[in-house]
Amino acid sequence: MKKIVASGKTIDDAVRSGLTQLNVTMDRVKVLVTEQPSKGLFGLIGVKEAKVELELIPDPTIEAEQFLRDVAEAMGLTIAIERKQTKEATYLSVSGGGDIGMLIGRRGQTLDALQYLVNIVANRYSDSHLRIVLDAEDFRERRRKTLEELSERLAGRVIRTKKEVVLEPMSSHERKVIHSQLQNHPRVKTYSKGDEPNRRVVIALKEKQM
Repeated sequence: MKKIVASGKTIDDAVRSGLTQLNVTMDRVKVLVTEQPSKGLFGLIGVKEAKVELELIPDPTIEAEQFLRDVAEAMGLTIAIERKQTKEATYLSVSGGGDIGMLIGRRGQTLDALQYLVNIVANRYSDSHLRIVLDAEDFRERRRKTLEELSERLAGRVIRTKKEVVLEPMSSHERKVIHSQLQNHPRVKTYSKGDEPNRRVVIALKEKQM
């Protein structure tokens, strides 16, 4: 954890000086007074300034963002991170030059792995559970649309052939997209089978109602 020592005529002055050096607000630091100010003889000779030690309290999301930048740098990438906060989660969207696809991986597998690690890093510095959703170049939105279109095509195949379709293994998030898209379909149903990480969605005909 980063610590600095700052001084000033008063304790408040010393704290303000330290906050300026760290470029943070009061809620981001712990303050320890190491020396009280002293006016000295006749208020002139031997005047001592106040000294304080400021310890920077890590911000979970900032630490997560720095982890991402370090990973990207190790891969030879320079990235920008846009943050969006909602009640449900913190969304980090990555963009930048170079091959950002390296951060996404095949069907988002690298992105999912990075999201898992980012959440571990953030929650290491948080007193309450944080949920971070990681995206890169709007991959998750594009993937969602692809899965929705795929589910409709496969539902049509199931209806034509009257044979169930078993999809490739997917993450829980992607399986949820398929289930949600077809949950109100009049002729097909979906369910999952298998164990992680090889759990798959099955699309099958609904049983005819008597």
